[in-house]
Amino acid sequence: MANVMKPARSPLTTAEIAALALSLAHLGSDPQATAARSGLRHAFEHMEIGDEVVSTTLATLTEPMPAAVADRARTIANAITSHLVVRLHYRDVSGRVTVRDVDPVTCMVHRDYWYLVGMCRLRGAIRAFRFDRIVATEPTFIPARPHRAGDFLPFQGRRAVQQGHEAA
Repeated sequence: MANVMKPARSPLTTAEIAALALSLAHLGSDPQATAARSGLRHAFEHMEIGDEVVSTTLATLTEPMPAAVADRARTIANAITSHLVVRLHYRDVSGRVTVRDVDPVTCMVHRDYWYLVGMCRLRGAIRAFRFDRIVATEPTFIPARPHRAGDFLPFQGRRAVQQGHEAA
């Protein structure tokens, strides 16, 4: 198989990287998933990584998830794609489990952890839910309210705000 080189384009957005990585992470460790994660790592080779946090985050993006977490991640990914609310059974840092309906917006990785970012209907606010603290997920048929991923990710939100001020 020949390698195909295309002219350089703008880099992937954070939301695009998260979507690709989430799709790959919950596939497990079969040969196709392993090859796909290798391709994602190859894409990262062209990025300048001078920061330990970024380096750790990229390593997490390209590792397969444990099977139980991968099952929950599939439910979350389907909810994002289908624009439906997802019901989470979530264990907070103190060990208390709550059931929350969430309008899922995107997933992201920071250092060693995957997060679901969305509008928590219980709290009425934007929240990030660590995947390893999600005890269970349930799909629903409740339509999720539309939210732009850039409004939820602090680093993208700052860029969007700065661009908005420049245009004004």
